[in-house]
Amino acid sequence: MGKPLCTILFLLLFINCCFSWKKDEFRNCNQTPFCKRARSRKPGACSLIAIDVSVSDGDLVAKLISKENNQENSENQGKPIKPLVLRISAYQDGVMRVKIDEDQSLGPRKKRFEVPDVIVSEFLEKKLWLQRMKEEKNEAGSGTLSVVYLSDGFEGVIRHDPFEVFVRESGKKGKKVLSLNSNGLFDFEQLRDKKEENEDWEERFRSHTDSRPYGPQSISFDVSFYDADFVYGIPEHATSLALKPTKGPGVEDSEPYRLFNLDVFEYIHDSPFGLYGSIPFMISHGKSRGSSGFFWLNAAEMQIDVLGPGWNDEFSSVLMLPSDQKRVDTLWMSEAGVVDAFFFVGPGPKDVVKQYTSVTGAPALPQLFAVAYHQCRWNYRDEEDVYNVDAKFDEHDIPYDVLWLDIEHTDGKRYFTWDKSLFPNPEEMQKKLAAKGRHMVTIVDPHIKRDDSYFIHKEASQKGYYVKDATGKDFDGWCWPGSSSYLDMVNPEIRSWWADKFSYDKYVGSTPSLYIWNDMNEPSVFNGPEVSMPRDALHYGNVEHRELHNAYGYYFHMATADGLVKRGEGNDRPFVLSRAFFPGSQRYGAVWTGDNSAEWEHLRVSVPMILTLGLTGVSFSGADVGGFFGNPDTELLVRWYQLGAYYPSLEHMLIMTPNGVNLGCLGLVDFKFTEYGSFNLGPTWERNTDLIKEAIHIYAICAPLLLHIKFRDGKCNACVPGRSSSLMEFPADEKTFSNDEAFMVGNSLLVQGIYTQRAKHVSVYLPGDQSWYDMKTGTAYKGGATYKLDASDDSIPAFQRAGTIIPRKDRFRRSSTQMENDPYTLVIALNSSKAAEGELYIDDGKSFQFQKRSIHTPTFHIFRRKLTFFQTWPLNN
Repeated sequence: MGKPLCTILFLLLFINCCFSWKKDEFRNCNQTPFCKRARSRKPGACSLIAIDVSVSDGDLVAKLISKENNQENSENQGKPIKPLVLRISAYQDGVMRVKIDEDQSLGPRKKRFEVPDVIVSEFLEKKLWLQRMKEEKNEAGSGTLSVVYLSDGFEGVIRHDPFEVFVRESGKKGKKVLSLNSNGLFDFEQLRDKKEENEDWEERFRSHTDSRPYGPQSISFDVSFYDADFVYGIPEHATSLALKPTKGPGVEDSEPYRLFNLDVFEYIHDSPFGLYGSIPFMISHGKSRGSSGFFWLNAAEMQIDVLGPGWNDEFSSVLMLPSDQKRVDTLWMSEAGVVDAFFFVGPGPKDVVKQYTSVTGAPALPQLFAVAYHQCRWNYRDEEDVYNVDAKFDEHDIPYDVLWLDIEHTDGKRYFTWDKSLFPNPEEMQKKLAAKGRHMVTIVDPHIKRDDSYFIHKEASQKGYYVKDATGKDFDGWCWPGSSSYLDMVNPEIRSWWADKFSYDKYVGSTPSLYIWNDMNEPSVFNGPEVSMPRDALHYGNVEHRELHNAYGYYFHMATADGLVKRGEGNDRPFVLSRAFFPGSQRYGAVWTGDNSAEWEHLRVSVPMILTLGLTGVSFSGADVGGFFGNPDTELLVRWYQLGAYYPSLEHMLIMTPNGVNLGCLGLVDFKFTEYGSFNLGPTWERNTDLIKEAIHIYAICAPLLLHIKFRDGKCNACVPGRSSSLMEFPADEKTFSNDEAFMVGNSLLVQGIYTQRAKHVSVYLPGDQSWYDMKTGTAYKGGATYKLDASDDSIPAFQRAGTIIPRKDRFRRSSTQMENDPYTLVIALNSSKAAEGELYIDDGKSFQFQKRSIHTPTFHIFRRKLTFFQTWPLNN
């Protein structure tokens, strides 16, 4: 009895005490030694020079050595720096790859971890074979530059002394586009043996000790974006779209943007603190040149400073920076790994996103139901609860496609099982929903209950499939089931084994209409440092957890998606929602912004968070409508649904404790018309419910447009994210550069949220020189102007761009699946030439047949009232 009671008490304590932001639970830069060291370095501190520069095996290669043979690095504590190897590769479409690592021929203490399985094979096939290098004097007339062709109009350059790598426009006087180490902040802490037995390599945070058996091994360097006004990207942070400076004159709260996947409860907004996912990819944009991008493929903890104007003024005389170019400087710091960096030359924001996704892969095309409305709650109690919720949606004419089950549906929090007392007939339950075209999603997390009678644990333990602790034993942490271990998903054998568990004979009670939700996969460990896994835990290949932490959830997401593909024998497009993410996650499914709060500020920040995910390739994302924590007032809830109708994914999520105590907003179906609902929409509840229903109907009728956007995302490698900043469509318009209150849906709709309580008016900026049509009234507004509009309670401002055609399906159905054979409605917005054009994507909504071109992609043109229809027929028709 002692252990179960202990488990219950721990979980109750966790629920009551930990569902809130606790700053002291997490490290800041000053408490993170590698970050503190890197930030303390002065510009120009790097003394490395490039020698033996040559073209070898199609790459530009060099060695980096200390300018003085006896140069010492403070962290290497007296040991001379060994040469580093620099390798530059060029790829099609204007991509330059830069790798810097220890010289393997000199026998380093261990091989540093390089992240596999992220770069797609198609990109590697686009490598260009460099054949010639030219040398020239640098702009100051001293020192040497080695120059190679990169792509039409651009060159890759190594400056020898001091060492610098940059991309410039072609020609000796070509302007710089991107550079690494222009400010001399590069530092590479090499692996070594302890100098003395009593040398202390351990790091301590709160009650946890990190043994750091290989000592300090961090890397840091500066990256400069030339002719840039703003930088964007590096999710996930609850902050603005255009990243704010974190260091420099006038910056008060000097904390870098952190990339370290964490289980953060009720996160704060307008903060550089890292959340559930990490994508170390940054885009710059400026009016004079356009866009460029930088991506560092590294899965260790990362901290990134955006350095404000004037941060290095006192060192400018020694840095030889071009005085005629505006730039944004940044500082990138990582605990471990190698330099494996990609430079993207643009020149436009669409080009940069396309170049990035050519490296990490195009977004997966979801099934039609996945872009429809989802209803989720922690937790639907039993089958009767599910049937009641389903019936209430029908009674109130609210379409939905997916009902979600959280962890309480399982047998004692054992994944791939059902609590037979609450869900005695799971297959029949799913089939009844499927008869209406509806689907179900169940949760499957990475923590595995340590119970010898549990088949997953028994097999994993016998096969040695768990992550090990620093002593080599199976890591034992604490999560929802109590004592838990975590599968080592970096190992491809274990991922294959895991994927097999989704077959119908192993996941008993599952059916073809059941899909999966991966939560807690940062990974979350309740009793671990920063609610995560110890950094000295060991993975496949003797890789420390510190080296791959940010990719753990990515591998779990990958294995789960592969499992659903296997289950469907390669014919069924998977749906897997993941909370953690990493570059490449877009190939495996959707993500969401995590455990937000029922606050106006969280409604507001959901937009830049989703837009940033789209800019970094993850175009299928959403936020919990209404907030996960707290009780939204009725106006906030209505406004959130109205905005969520234009999210890439519309989901209502809430939190309840297992004993039924209400900790958050009750689900939509619980407002007034359930016998157990305690949430009241006030004296005008019928009006408010109708407004929410209307928002969901808007989302439902737009399903053809949404699926077309997803298809286009994958077809052109996310060259325009489905939901994007208006900057993507109007990159020459300065008023779009930092506007993250409005956003585009495809290239045809502009949506402006309302983010304040009891708003009487809302200001909307409509970019471009074409007109925009109010979606509700049809009123035309000229582009290139800001309008102050009355704020209506029944909608938020949404406009269709003149010259576009939007497909819809206007008949009301219970689910998107039941709309399959319904006719299309084309909404045509003429431009000043009385013309418009648009596209439509049609497939079976579920299979991979689109890869064989078993699709219809008609294009519509209208000119002077004549509609022309062009159809590219499937190859098999």
